[in-house]
Amino acid sequence: MNRGFYFAANGMILNQRKLNAIGNNLTNMSTAGYRADTILTQRFDEAMVLVKHREELSGTMAATYVDTSYTNLEQGTFEFTESPFDVAIQGNVYFNVAAYNGQTMLTRNGQWELDGEGYLCLSGSGRILGENGEIFLGNKDFVIDNNGTITQNGEVVDTLRLSYINPEGNIDKFGANLFTSVEATDVIPEGERFDIVQGAFERSNIDLNYEMTMMMNANRLYEASSAILKRMDAINQKSGQICKIG
Repeated sequence: MNRGFYFAANGMILNQRKLNAIGNNLTNMSTAGYRADTILTQRFDEAMVLVKHREELSGTMAATYVDTSYTNLEQGTFEFTESPFDVAIQGNVYFNVAAYNGQTMLTRNGQWELDGEGYLCLSGSGRILGENGEIFLGNKDFVIDNNGTITQNGEVVDTLRLSYINPEGNIDKFGANLFTSVEATDVIPEGERFDIVQGAFERSNIDLNYEMTMMMNANRLYEASSAILKRMDAINQKSGQICKIG
């Protein structure tokens, strides 16, 4: 009897986590550089959790459980704005940000601005880093070429500091669009192509149709688990009444 409660409650918890992840993805659908999260569960043949046999139990128990949360690093689409402060990346490299918490973070959010001191920054996050540190532009016009080199009046100011992460790699998220990764490297592998595009920013990589389909699926499974839990509770109460009569 208790096994039924366990499986039903576990199903509710699992699908609630899926719904939370999907809801967060949909909320950040318009957030520049956002990367979609997916809750991964073990396949049935990999998710057998055997409970040590005890005298009062006969047999074993199996359960499906949440294994981890995976962040999709696939490329998002570009939105062209013609603003010099909007910068996008085509490829598996990331901008570096001197975050206000003192750490160096990575981002794909290219919607930048100048702070009060004339440094290029990502609003609310920190200053954009070049190979020589924080990038001072003052109030002069600037141009960023396809390799990330920044020039003003034909003179090189700095080159954007870029870090590479394998598209199959893992990242840790901070907020909506800042990341860190132990796999990140400033050495871009030979043959890895990338382009810096000024006048555009990268949108989130959310697939609306996929997220809506997954949301409906998770919601139905949650409701089914909830119905099973209620049914098991009713059976348990009926069993208790029978025992009292006996």
